[in-house]
Amino acid sequence: MIKKILIIFFYLSFLSIAAAEEIFLSLKKNKVNVRYGPSLESPIKYIYKKINLPIKQIDKKENFRRIIDHKKNSGWIHISQLKKINSVIPLKDKILFDKPSNFSKPLAKIKKGRVLIVQKCIEEWCKIKTKKFKGWIKNKDVWGQVN
Repeated sequence: MIKKILIIFFYLSFLSIAAAEEIFLSLKKNKVNVRYGPSLESPIKYIYKKINLPIKQIDKKENFRRIIDHKKNSGWIHISQLKKINSVIPLKDKILFDKPSNFSKPLAKIKKGRVLIVQKCIEEWCKIKTKKFKGWIKNKDVWGQVN
């Protein structure tokens, strides 16, 4: 009986640690190396070339974070190349509105996959900006953390 309780305790502890590791971050630079392992000596798997791209941290080891992106690509990135999340990617085309309401003026059509900088979120809306536009989108069907 005690053995069963210990097994359950360790299993629950592992789940809470694993859940705590999953947080959203953004790329700090225009060129970020993603590696096969958590070391600068580890070979480069691929290179991101999109500043502010949102990614999800799924593990960490010393100064490296294991990440996954919205296309399910994964690898290791040095912590110096990451920053607190400030962006999202729409998973579907979105309408950008002047105000956080379906009845406000539509400003633009935002294509899925575009990186959007989040300024603030309230309820189901986020105020975002792009190079050309600033406005509100519904935060449903986006990749990245919205608060």
